[in-house]
Amino acid sequence: MAEFDTRQMTGRTAAGVRAAQIDEGLRAHMNKVYSTMSVGMLLTFLVAWAVGSSPALLGIFRDPLTLKPNILGWIAMFAPLIMVFAFSATINRMSAAAAQLFFYAFASLMGLSLSWIFVAFTGMSIAQVFLVTSISFAGLSLWGYTTKKDISGWGSFLIMGVIGLIVASIINIFLGSPAIYFAISVIGVLIFAGLTAYDTQNIKVTYLQHAQSGDSEWLGKSAIMGALQLYLDFINMFMFLLQLLGNRE
Repeated sequence: MAEFDTRQMTGRTAAGVRAAQIDEGLRAHMNKVYSTMSVGMLLTFLVAWAVGSSPALLGIFRDPLTLKPNILGWIAMFAPLIMVFAFSATINRMSAAAAQLFFYAFASLMGLSLSWIFVAFTGMSIAQVFLVTSISFAGLSLWGYTTKKDISGWGSFLIMGVIGLIVASIINIFLGSPAIYFAISVIGVLIFAGLTAYDTQNIKVTYLQHAQSGDSEWLGKSAIMGALQLYLDFINMFMFLLQLLGNRE
């Protein structure tokens, strides 16, 4: 009987140690996700500011008066989207270091595509909207991480919403309707707010499902993919809020 109790206690102790290790690993994983995302954000805004504050550099991609993109501008706008699809398709064949480098290159190119905002909007309104976005993002991501509610069912609905936004945005390029533009911005904020919580929970669940494998290479690439997902949520929420709240020059 004593032997049985000892084995039972040993098993519980081992299970407790293993759970503690997984919790510690999860915290390290999420720290990696957020730190990688933060470096990407810093690169984006540094490149955007550098190009946007230089009329000569911005003029390579857009008309300096109307800010309409030229051929190079359209390439800069759609190149990040192509890179996202390419990254998703090839990340399994990359090393973790290569994936991280790819992400930083993507973030820099995204900064190039967003550089026009420093001419179209006042610097103060950009800073204010960035602060609002940061607070909203932090709250939504924290809720997604801590909630016991399973929100995995949101995924398909939110992805369909993103596709709808892309289609509506392309159509409105030709229509130029202020009402559609406003509706797209409002719906866009709501969709990417939902995606922030959904992606955070999904990153956490994915880690917990694979933590037992101990595959450090896979976990490293998973953290970078998670950083990309949250980065896109933040950037899109920021841009839609800027369209709604930003003061134009």
